[in-house]
Amino acid sequence: MASSEGEIKVAVFDLNGTFYKKSSKDEFYKFIVTKSPKRIGYYFQMLYYKALKEMHQIRKTEFKENFFNYLDDILPDQVEAYAKEFWEEEYPANFNEELKSRFDKLKEEGTHIYCATGGLELYVKPLFDMYTINGFAGTRVHYEKGTYKVIGRACKDEEKLDRIKAHFDGKPYRIVEAYSDSKEAILDKAEKAFLIKDDKIIPYR
Repeated sequence: MASSEGEIKVAVFDLNGTFYKKSSKDEFYKFIVTKSPKRIGYYFQMLYYKALKEMHQIRKTEFKENFFNYLDDILPDQVEAYAKEFWEEEYPANFNEELKSRFDKLKEEGTHIYCATGGLELYVKPLFDMYTINGFAGTRVHYEKGTYKVIGRACKDEEKLDRIKAHFDGKPYRIVEAYSDSKEAILDKAEKAFLIKDDKIIPYR
C-alpha cells in the first residue's frame, strides 16, 4: 500500500545484532562445525581475517570471501539445507520479540518490510521463507571451483541503499523507519531511525 503521495512506505532493518540477537556468520559457523567437525580448523583463519578487518587492512568484500572459507566444498544446495535447519533452531527464540511485534504492526498498516544485511543471501534466504517480508538484500555469492566468491560488493553501507533502490526498480518509495545495532547509512536516510542496544529499541538521533 502506497502513501498518499504515491510513495511506498518502507521499514528497513539490519539482521545481525538487530532482529536476530546474535551474529549469524559466527553462529552459522558453529552450526556447520556440528555437521562437519573437521571444519573447526577454520576458526583461527577466521580470527586472522577479523583482525585484518578491524585494522582496516582488508576490504569488506575481501573479508566476506575469506571469512566464509569454512563453506568451501559444500555445494549451494547443501548450504541452503543446513541454513534451513539452522534457522528452524534459532527462530523465533533468538529474535527480538519487540521488533517482530513492530514489524507485524507495520505489515498490517501496509508498510513494506525490508531487510538489508551483510550476511550471505545463500544462508539468510531460508529465514525469510519462515518469516515472510517484502524483500531482502544480502551479500550475493556464486560457487566457483569449490569456494564462494562475492558477486559485486558486500552488502554493507551505501551498497544497502543501492540494493533497496534496485529492489523498487524506479517506483517511488521512502524509508520511514530503520533499525540497526550500529551507525550506518540506512539510519541516516530514514525518517525515524533506531538503534538496538541490549535488545532494547532506542532512538538513533
